[in-house]
Amino acid sequence: MIAVVEGISAAGKTTWCRTHAPECIVPETFPPDRHHQSSTGLPTAQYWTDWNAKRWADALSVEAGRGVAVCDTDPLKLHYLWSLVQIGEAPKAQWLLQLETTRAAFAARRLGFADLYLVKKIDAAVARLQSDGDTKRLRDKFDLHVRLQEPLIAWYQSLDRVLPECVLWHLPDMLPSRKDGDRRNRYDLEAFDTLILSLPAF
Repeated sequence: MIAVVEGISAAGKTTWCRTHAPECIVPETFPPDRHHQSSTGLPTAQYWTDWNAKRWADALSVEAGRGVAVCDTDPLKLHYLWSLVQIGEAPKAQWLLQLETTRAAFAARRLGFADLYLVKKIDAAVARLQSDGDTKRLRDKFDLHVRLQEPLIAWYQSLDRVLPECVLWHLPDMLPSRKDGDRRNRYDLEAFDTLILSLPAF
């Protein structure tokens, strides 16, 4: 099983993963040279798709070794740029390029749907308190992430309609179990296209 833990910055994703799945975490990581990349263009879209595909491959590897992989944020990651466009922080043209490269990777099974999504919605004031209390992490984009919560929730609500019973709207006291048969949706390109078409309009 591959599970994804999602929510805005300081929602408690990493703490939950370390507490409930310490031996099977796929951590949120970023390419070291990302600050040298342009913010727009097809090469940029491919760059991020390739990195996301690496995280998906990491999840598959952990699952093969442990039986379960728990991803601290979604390797598919397509919701992030879509959400930025929704709040006016990224151009729609870049979203379309990111969609193009991500769909190609999905069709090639370099990216896929997780079997389970644990999505945490949090009050902005509570998230800020948790962020201020965590001196080990720099959250220089915290205010941006607060603005991203509404579109992030909208994305996973759409996913919940396309893949019923795959999304839980809280972080449970223990990691739920799933049957192997649930993997049938991992590379369902029709479901991917349906998700995109079902998203709220810009």
